[in-house]
Amino acid sequence: MAFIANAVSLVTYFMGYMNFSLTKSANTVTNFMGTSFILAILGGLIADTYLTRFTTCVVFGLLELLGYALLTVQAHYDRLRPTSCTGVSNQCEAANTGQAAILYTGLYLVALGSGGIKGALPLLGADQFDSKDPKEAAQLSSYFNWFVFSLTGGSIAGVTFIVWISSSKGWDWAFGVCTIAVLLAVAFVCIGKPFYRDNKPEGSALIRILQVLVSAIRNRDLPIPKKEDELYEIYDNRRVMVRNEVLQRTNQFRFLDRAAVHMTSEGSMTPGPWRLSPVTQVEETKILLRMLPIIISTVFINTCLAQLQTFSIQQSMTMDTRIFGFRIPAPSLPVIPLVFNFIFLPIYDRIFVPLARRITGIPTGIRYLQRVGVGLVLSTASMATAAVMEARRKSVAVKHNMVDSKDPLPMSLLWLGFQYAVFGLADMFTLVGLLEFYHAETSARTKGISTAVAWFSLAFGYFISSIVVEVVNKASGGWLASNNLNRDKLNYFYWLLSAASAVNFVFYLVCASWYKYKNVEMKQEENFIDDDARDKEKA
Repeated sequence: MAFIANAVSLVTYFMGYMNFSLTKSANTVTNFMGTSFILAILGGLIADTYLTRFTTCVVFGLLELLGYALLTVQAHYDRLRPTSCTGVSNQCEAANTGQAAILYTGLYLVALGSGGIKGALPLLGADQFDSKDPKEAAQLSSYFNWFVFSLTGGSIAGVTFIVWISSSKGWDWAFGVCTIAVLLAVAFVCIGKPFYRDNKPEGSALIRILQVLVSAIRNRDLPIPKKEDELYEIYDNRRVMVRNEVLQRTNQFRFLDRAAVHMTSEGSMTPGPWRLSPVTQVEETKILLRMLPIIISTVFINTCLAQLQTFSIQQSMTMDTRIFGFRIPAPSLPVIPLVFNFIFLPIYDRIFVPLARRITGIPTGIRYLQRVGVGLVLSTASMATAAVMEARRKSVAVKHNMVDSKDPLPMSLLWLGFQYAVFGLADMFTLVGLLEFYHAETSARTKGISTAVAWFSLAFGYFISSIVVEVVNKASGGWLASNNLNRDKLNYFYWLLSAASAVNFVFYLVCASWYKYKNVEMKQEENFIDDDARDKEKA
């Protein structure tokens, strides 16, 4: 709730309270959001390597709490902020070094805290379900739907209630409410501690990946055996098996199999983490490499999302924002797709999934990558819808001779609801599908970093959004160069995004078809002993 509310309205705080320019305010918000999503990887790594997921959620929650408390104090006391601009011609006083330091410290403590929670909280909830149990596997699929549902509910509260507080009561009240909300969230997580299944940190996933790469390079001259049981660890009865999950060898990225070759012309190789890796560890690395094309092919949908959060809000400012007698502030416009998600997520989970499960026999109804594919198709449709709506908006401006007028057009804001509704459904399919996919396909030791990648792709989409706009502007001769949307070619830009999304979907189909789901063999924990010793025990 707090993060989304500030993401859509912080520009007004930076301009009105900190005297930032429009460009600096927009860039600060973009950097804040992108950094928060990228730091989800840090949260995932820490949860997998050093702390449990519960502890990670609490620690990063407290960091976010500290950040909001600092922002609340600065917003409340005038001396901690520059003097507000009192007139259009008045030279605004810039924030001094100390004031800027307080702002950025609080802001990036919030980014660090919320990012770490994004990397750990989804996994903490998913740990409560056993994916090997058919009943709990179905419940696990529902969990991700309801997790995103809860995020959606909080976001709706944020873009309505918090935005209203910031505009009517002041930003100190808005930040204060966010502080209380985060405090209550941390408290509720702590209350459930006695009932959680919590993970045990099992070492750094990045170190495990590097060990495989180094081992494969060092063993590059060794031949790969034809029989799988000649590779290190999997079926060697003289080894002590310590993990229940055993990943079966796949034929993709065969050069990495050399990391598991332990027989040389001189005999068995002395085991060492940087010289020899078990097949399960090699397959963990292969899985992450196989996921890279999927990750790349799902970045562009987030670039489209960034356009809806910028240009569509600018469109709304030229339209009639009255709905049932109430004026809807521009920062609250994202409530439209959020409401659609809030309605359709329960329908999807309670109606579509059970029906699809009966047909396919798959606990999730359809496979993860199929769900993501549906989202990408809907994203393409949403950009086409946005292009049609923008063409209609411009035609209204021409018809009423209001091309250069700053008055609102006689066209309701609700017309933008069509593109938001379609994209809301696209986001519902894609985000939940990716979270399920990354969680299901990775091993227990790499779930933190892989799940955080879903948020990382969101951040990357935001970062490249501005690049896309700049490139299109230069290549097109200024489709978006004017400050007047009625004279810009925003509808052409939306059509271009729709076409690019269609091409991206074809690329995704190739990547998804090439991807091979992991093959897992479950073994009970037991100590295997030497064959000769077993024979002696029988005697």
